[in-house]
Amino acid sequence: MKNKNPLWLDNAVFYEIYPQSFNDTNGDGIGDFQGIIEKLDYIKELGCTAIWMNPCFESPFGDAGYDVSDYMKAAPRYGTNEDLKRLFNECHKRDMHILLDLVPGHTSVEHKWFKESLKAEKNRFTDRYVWTDSIWEEPQGMGCIRGISDRDGSCAVNFFSHQPALNYGFYKCDRPWQQSMDSEGAKATLEAMKDVMRFWLGMGCDGFRVDMAGSLVKHDEDGKGTIKLWQNVREFLDREFPEAAMVSEWGEPDKSLQGGFHMDFLLHFGPSHYNDLFRCEEPFFSSRGKGDVSEFAKKYMENYEKSERKGLICIPSGNHDMDRLARSIHGDNLKIAFAFLLSMPGAPFIYYGDEIGMRYVEGLTSVEGGYGRTGSRTPMQWDNTTNAGFSAAAKELLYIPMDESPDRPTAQAQMSDKNSLRSEIKRLIEIRQSRKALQSRGDIKFIYAEKNEYPLAYLRGSGDEWVLVIINPADREVSFDCRFTPVDTIYSFGGDIKAEEGRITVPPCFAGYFEV
Repeated sequence: MKNKNPLWLDNAVFYEIYPQSFNDTNGDGIGDFQGIIEKLDYIKELGCTAIWMNPCFESPFGDAGYDVSDYMKAAPRYGTNEDLKRLFNECHKRDMHILLDLVPGHTSVEHKWFKESLKAEKNRFTDRYVWTDSIWEEPQGMGCIRGISDRDGSCAVNFFSHQPALNYGFYKCDRPWQQSMDSEGAKATLEAMKDVMRFWLGMGCDGFRVDMAGSLVKHDEDGKGTIKLWQNVREFLDREFPEAAMVSEWGEPDKSLQGGFHMDFLLHFGPSHYNDLFRCEEPFFSSRGKGDVSEFAKKYMENYEKSERKGLICIPSGNHDMDRLARSIHGDNLKIAFAFLLSMPGAPFIYYGDEIGMRYVEGLTSVEGGYGRTGSRTPMQWDNTTNAGFSAAAKELLYIPMDESPDRPTAQAQMSDKNSLRSEIKRLIEIRQSRKALQSRGDIKFIYAEKNEYPLAYLRGSGDEWVLVIINPADREVSFDCRFTPVDTIYSFGGDIKAEEGRITVPPCFAGYFEV
């Protein structure tokens, strides 16, 4: 299946917004749509061209909005549908795009579909979810809800116990209650989700990041059923909304891109070795220089070739489910990490606050199902006023407590400091946008990514333009054999390299881009 990639993705740089923690304009301690509108110029000034916003639909917020109770209504705490439409329009006025977060795998127990499916009498929602036909039988390999209504059966859950799994069918059925992908219930669920997409795309959003995109069809054999399902969605979008961008939380680009997605994330779970970079006992980007980038590079190229360049593979700085980047990577190494992130193929994704080095806040009580993730979801730190400029609410009313450190970073301070992390990221985005070779679709060839060795070196190319990228997070000088001779320096952080007779010596804590 050929994906008709929207042209704006070719040079897109995304900014992820967790709306409840971004900017509060009505003083209730929770961020809102108007707060995002107020900060669009800040995001654009950084150089980002697109936004991914976490779920903003009506929800009881048992899982921070990933438990939807009405897919076609904005959560009142953020504003109205009209406010959300205004946000779309304000993005477009700035030549920016915005993706909503679609959660197609499950709903909240508060959703009207689920309330109808609980009834013992058969109705049009009876088969909207994955139910066994007996209260005494649990769906194998899945958690379930049971004993809460007169319906005889157990309902599978996808994640938390209040998130019943929607029915898209089973790839292989081996129990009487398991429905095929072609069953009326499974087909009705898929059509209902298309209606949700149709509604928001018609309102002006530019596409969706899709939660748990690889998990919809149950008992799936190597993803074949779920790939087929998303190909069905791709046909619908090509007909009605050909410019809609689709990003999957799947983590297996060879499958998601085959299913018709334009982009897939490398995730902190799954086979990508993404964690080897930033989030393990000895991350590659730590100044200690004890990490290993070889398995990441090998897996990346395997995915790159298997996906046949049908779409983009994206490496995020972090997200609402991961530890903050600054929990394990510190000081100038954060700048080196972004020199890598902003010189790789695919669209970069910057998690709000990562551009200023916001920290993971330790020891917080879980908020809205965050648990260990709560420390990565604290309010954005705008300035040195009350609550770091996030909200005028009393401290105890804030959605999640602030980072109370006296030296906490702020956007205002970093914007006025040309040597700050944010200023470096802005510079890196400008360089990326000035070179086609460094953008989403440029080729990549790893030329030095050896086991337990530093540096990391790779070529980015487009047409006749080739750029050599050298990354050395270690706090020691390193050298490597290289048959490509750096000609002009495009970007350099941390000193100068020495190139002599096919060998390049790299200073400690260094990142550089060179014409070759």
